[in-house]
Amino acid sequence: MVASLQTPEFDAALISRYDVPGPRYTSYPTAPQFRPDFGEPELRRAARASNEEPIPRSLSLYVHVPFCMSPCFYCGCNRVITRDVTQADRYLERLYREIELVSPLFDRDRPVRQLHFGGGTPNFLDAARMDELLQSLSRHFAFSREEDREFGIEIDPRFADAEYVRELGRLGFNRISVGIQDFDPKVQQAVNRIQTFEQTRAVIDAARAAAFRSVSVDLIYGLPLQTLDGFSHTLSQVLALEPDRVAVYGYAHLPEQFKAQRQIKAAELPDAATRLALFGCALERLTAAGFTYIGMDHFARSSDELAQAQRNGTLQRNFQGYSTHGDCDIIGLGVSAIGRIGDSYTQNARDLVGYYAALDAGRLPVMRGLLLDKDDRIRREVINELMCHGQVDMQQCGLQHGFAFADYFVQELAHLRDLARDGLVTLDERMLRVTPRGRLLLRNVAMCFDAYLGKDAAPARFSRAI
Repeated sequence: MVASLQTPEFDAALISRYDVPGPRYTSYPTAPQFRPDFGEPELRRAARASNEEPIPRSLSLYVHVPFCMSPCFYCGCNRVITRDVTQADRYLERLYREIELVSPLFDRDRPVRQLHFGGGTPNFLDAARMDELLQSLSRHFAFSREEDREFGIEIDPRFADAEYVRELGRLGFNRISVGIQDFDPKVQQAVNRIQTFEQTRAVIDAARAAAFRSVSVDLIYGLPLQTLDGFSHTLSQVLALEPDRVAVYGYAHLPEQFKAQRQIKAAELPDAATRLALFGCALERLTAAGFTYIGMDHFARSSDELAQAQRNGTLQRNFQGYSTHGDCDIIGLGVSAIGRIGDSYTQNARDLVGYYAALDAGRLPVMRGLLLDKDDRIRREVINELMCHGQVDMQQCGLQHGFAFADYFVQELAHLRDLARDGLVTLDERMLRVTPRGRLLLRNVAMCFDAYLGKDAAPARFSRAI
């Protein structure tokens, strides 16, 4: 059994010592390393090179819909608060231009195996607008017809009904992610997100009736006024909904970066011990209910494709988190969207003014990006193995890249030996393995291989490990 399949050990004292800010490693290098001198010409070269590979990768499309009807005070996403639905039309006009400009860069024989709508609130788009957008995407890209294609969307149940969800199913969506965060009315009031259990159940029941293949829900711990009793009750309600996946995110209070978070009273946030206990409660309740701990903040039923991919050694990690289609090239569409083409990353303009201006001028809205060098690629591979599978075959990695692992990573191995003394990892001549004691601290292990930490990536940009 590989390390990542072992049940993690929850040790509050140990976690407290290692609970420092660090990247989530949905990419390596991480977004703070993206550079403004990587623009449209570099994206075009990366796309051309990806088409010319002996076996071009399939495609994944990420579509960002930035609009929300009301602000959730905890949110750190790129979003625009408005109840003016005509803003969607102005946005879609530019999004269609971006689709028309970017789609010719990729050969038509490269199927789209994954499509994900994020936000913001993707269901800000009504059924007619969503239908129009899907038609545009299907005209410009070759949607896979294979059964394993994954078309997912994030939904705010406060602004969706059963008929809307059924329409999404008709349009081809087969995965739905439902935001909950917490069902405790006091917590909901504190974060400005009033959402009933009945609203949430109606959306999930509709997805089941529409034959969606997977339902996932999102929770957040560390929110103001959260208590162990209240969060435990929320977990009971979540388990009654019988989701296939559960994400349990730690709230990162960064009011200096995210204006909406200034509405949260710092004095109402749980203290460090309670925050840890909230996650420990989620870990205990979900694993007891038969969920597999995938890693980081993700849980899945043992029959789910994520758990199967982890058992098979094919699990990947990308900007959508853990993925069974992590080998795809990702095309980011919409304001602030991030893409990954081959050994490069790109990010679109992060504000509507810049996004609209570029497209109105006939340009792709690329704001920044990065072309990985050989060292970046090696470290990305090692970090991905740790984050997804909890182990690295150091001997095989060295053979593959033409170096002695112990010579290439002298400082990194010295840091790992410190972690080994605390029982987080084991090391021998060939294998680096994360132990059950270290599984909840995967980010800390991966940080040992991050060449940029301590240089110009300020820790304050990142959330805490737990």
